[in-house]
Amino acid sequence: MNLYAESSAVIAWLLGEPSGKAVRSAFIEAEAVVSSDLTLVECNRVLIRAVALGKISEAQAADRRAALGAAAARWHILKVAGDVVERARRPFPREPIRTLDALHLSSALVARSALPGLDLLSLDERIRENAMALGFRARP
Repeated sequence: MNLYAESSAVIAWLLGEPSGKAVRSAFIEAEAVVSSDLTLVECNRVLIRAVALGKISEAQAADRRAALGAAAARWHILKVAGDVVERARRPFPREPIRTLDALHLSSALVARSALPGLDLLSLDERIRENAMALGFRARP
């Protein structure tokens, strides 16, 4: 199985949330993981915000950034450019969706053109609904 990893799933895994266990299992089962620059930015912003709000220490954030870096080193990371942006500017099956969600869905569509049968890993219900309407299998 090949996966597109969307931010909500990666963040749940990174923060050790209960739903992160299913995400971790999906990562282990995947032959290839594709994600976006956007995912890495969103994950790092969540860690910065968690430290600023006193929810985790800077040391904990550093450990989680290291875990993200190690995982992402094995992933195929798509740039938010060209065909991704162009697709994000068009409607999706289940509107309205937010801008960042449109960029994730567009990235997954671009990735699927290179990896047929790509599944979409997300915990965000609006993204999952759109993914299924676009022919993806939504995981977990």
